[in-house]
Amino acid sequence: MSYNIIKNYISLIQDRFFDNSISDYQSIVYMQTSRVIFITGAASGIGKWLAEHLYRQGHQIVATDLNEAGLQILAQANQWADDRTIIQKQDVTSIETWQALLAQTLQKFGKLDVLLNVAGVCQPGLIYETEMDKVHSQIDINLKGTIYGSKLAAELMVKQKSGHIINIASIAGIVPAWGFNLYNAAKFGVRGFTLAIAYELAEHNVNVTVVCPDAVETPMVKGMETNRAAAMVFGGSRTLTVDEIGQAIVQKALIQKKLEVVHTVGNRGWLVRLGGLVPRMGLSKLAQKIRQKGWAAQEKRKRSK
Repeated sequence: MSYNIIKNYISLIQDRFFDNSISDYQSIVYMQTSRVIFITGAASGIGKWLAEHLYRQGHQIVATDLNEAGLQILAQANQWADDRTIIQKQDVTSIETWQALLAQTLQKFGKLDVLLNVAGVCQPGLIYETEMDKVHSQIDINLKGTIYGSKLAAELMVKQKSGHIINIASIAGIVPAWGFNLYNAAKFGVRGFTLAIAYELAEHNVNVTVVCPDAVETPMVKGMETNRAAAMVFGGSRTLTVDEIGQAIVQKALIQKKLEVVHTVGNRGWLVRLGGLVPRMGLSKLAQKIRQKGWAAQEKRKRSK
């Protein structure tokens, strides 16, 4: 069976079973209701975009990040009002910090409507060359940090009988990728964990969404330009913009409350789904070509600096 036939089958299934439409009414109703939204990783990239956008929409924002200076710059640049925001440094691997910040959120705002677990790290490398400290950092921050926040938020939301947990995974949570072994391990875990708790929390009126974006042009991705192990990130036609994935999260996750949001560039969506079903594709000539294309794109980026 050719790739084109498989692609058509996948498109048919998506069109048949997943409604991607959204009404203006849905969007207006959601944005007219002020919510308390907790965002990790808010000092840069996707988290920063979400914090800025959702504050402008009238929501109360709890913005956290390990980069405290970046948070202060964000708050000052947008002239955030103290009565609508909490700005705090957070190490997502610390359970005690999670507990303290959620308690502070309840004390100030009286509830928690949405948790957006955005904070994450990616340190590509071949497993036989990887230092042990990177094993800990990628699993602790990407996976355990997400689990800690989700578990503690779930306790609050079950008591409230309402809420929404949104965890940012990656297409690396669907398909294995050369050079991303630890990131794959963490993001496969985030995706599986998020889908599992969605089943558990549904009866308590708590929505759960996992978001699996393609590579996004964030400071984290820009930092991979000279790392040959990161070639697969640059092997597509382009990277997503922060605005593109931010809008997808707002529309499909926050408003539509989809269980899973997979957002890719061009035809990489069906390749990702197929690669997840047939892992041996990672050993194919197609995967090798994508890697070679990524190396060429990295060289082009270096020359353009």
